[in-house]
Amino acid sequence: MKGDRSLAASWPVAKKLWREATMERLGPSGGNFSAKSASFQDAVRTLNTLQTNASYLKQMKSQQGDPQTKLEAMKLYLARSGLQVEDLDQLNIIHITGTKGKGSTCAFTERILRSYGLKTGFFSSPHLVQVRERIRINGQPVSRELFTKHFWRLYQRLEETKDSKSCVSMPAYFYFLTLMAFHVFLQEKVDLAVVEVGIGGAYDCTNIIRKPVVCGVSSLGIDHTSLLGDTVEKIAWQKGGIFKPGVPAFTVPQPDGPLAVLKERAEQISCPLYLCPQLEALEEGGPPLTLGLEGEHQRFNAALALQLARCWLQQKDHQGIGELTASRPSLLQPLPLAPVFQPTSHMRQGLRDTEWLGRSQMLRRGHLTWYLDGAHTSSSMQACVRWFRQALHRGERRGSAPEVRVLLFNSTGDRDPAALLKLLQPCQFDYAVFCPNLTEVSPTDNADQQNFTVTLDQVLLRCLEHQQHWRRLDEEQASPDLWSAPSPEPGGPASLRLPPCPPHPHSSSSLVFSCISHALQWITQGRDPVFQPPSPPRGLLAHPVAGSGASVLREAAAIHVLVTGSLHLVGGVLKLLEPSLSQ
Repeated sequence: MKGDRSLAASWPVAKKLWREATMERLGPSGGNFSAKSASFQDAVRTLNTLQTNASYLKQMKSQQGDPQTKLEAMKLYLARSGLQVEDLDQLNIIHITGTKGKGSTCAFTERILRSYGLKTGFFSSPHLVQVRERIRINGQPVSRELFTKHFWRLYQRLEETKDSKSCVSMPAYFYFLTLMAFHVFLQEKVDLAVVEVGIGGAYDCTNIIRKPVVCGVSSLGIDHTSLLGDTVEKIAWQKGGIFKPGVPAFTVPQPDGPLAVLKERAEQISCPLYLCPQLEALEEGGPPLTLGLEGEHQRFNAALALQLARCWLQQKDHQGIGELTASRPSLLQPLPLAPVFQPTSHMRQGLRDTEWLGRSQMLRRGHLTWYLDGAHTSSSMQACVRWFRQALHRGERRGSAPEVRVLLFNSTGDRDPAALLKLLQPCQFDYAVFCPNLTEVSPTDNADQQNFTVTLDQVLLRCLEHQQHWRRLDEEQASPDLWSAPSPEPGGPASLRLPPCPPHPHSSSSLVFSCISHALQWITQGRDPVFQPPSPPRGLLAHPVAGSGASVLREAAAIHVLVTGSLHLVGGVLKLLEPSLSQ
């Protein structure tokens, strides 16, 4: 493979795709647009050309301009698309940021409000299987027809209004989808829109929203350091950038440093900021709350979602928002405490019915159990490992038949894979498997899985680096005593602490595969009733570890597979394990 080989498509290719799709839509007589005559896959392929290619992305990181200028550019794109920032006020937006749990918080919030009979819009990122997952109406991804119609309308409008002096007529990928979401929500006349911040907050393109109804900040940690800063305090400053004057905002318990920064940001902006009481306080005097998402860490997200939903309902003069209960004094709290109330039946139903794929998700398939969690920061990986170990403990089988634990891992961007892998060591995996976020080695017809921001060489080399990190950790036999120490979650319950792991009787073996499909073929050994590829590729078992491991996997009484490190990896695995998600 040549080192400069890139998966990126050039701008001329994008224009060619657009012209071809336009001709298909208009026909020889130049008739009106018809979504039925346009291809969803063509729309997604054209959208993918707006991804930044690898070399340009590297250049941009080394020559970062004024981030405020990028926000102003987003406003110009919005105007070119036919909207003004004032038009977004109609969407009654709930704007949510954070390092971990922001997607789950959005999902809880949207489902609670939908249980009140409200028509909801929900914009999130990234997608797992299909790009249309990012834009949802009433919890469901927009249809292929609706996505195609709105994509070409927006694309054509931006093409028609481009500045002849500028060489860039189209916004970047995430900017385009954000614009498209606003158009879809307005056209579909939603009662409210839950909008998840992409990266950061202050200069994220979603922050052109000027009058949200309420804002939320989930748990903060270290991520996207090249863009947001290398300390939690710097990251907190970025996240607090979504605060607006007079607009209520809520946050979960945070470490003292970043919480002080959020408080200072709120005071500067004249934003009333409240600290969410823990979920236990809202459960007092009533039955315990049941969450649709597993993991103790989800209780923080649910507590935040309840406050956001109740505040939105209160601001919009809705009835049935939960009776206030006597709150404990908060003299020592750095922020005013948010209301303590009795969750209504609608709120309970919303929390119970929340679904959010790829986060603390389990799939049981005969002898195989898949544990899917897109954790990609140190704090979220700690939460993932606790959830995985607790799930193993609950499902522990009594018997002498061998059970096998397999890790399937990948990490992208500026994350620290060595730190993430070290946190995974105490899980005592028998095999560690590494592969890129590519479902297949060769390009497929599914444009949703394309990624033009990296080269093929880069992703394979990174997987080999992951394997080297894992081998080094194995040699050091590093098993940090994470489980007997206090929970890193702020205010986390003692139930998160698990007994220390006994020493692992042997080191885990590791393998690198060139794509997700090959990795799954080796892991499943034909034992997954849904994932049944036609035949394994030649040489799949050529490596001694692959050959001996295949026998172990075929004879195991149970196989437990943790897929983590990247939401894109989890999405690729789900695409193969759950074909219905691609329909």
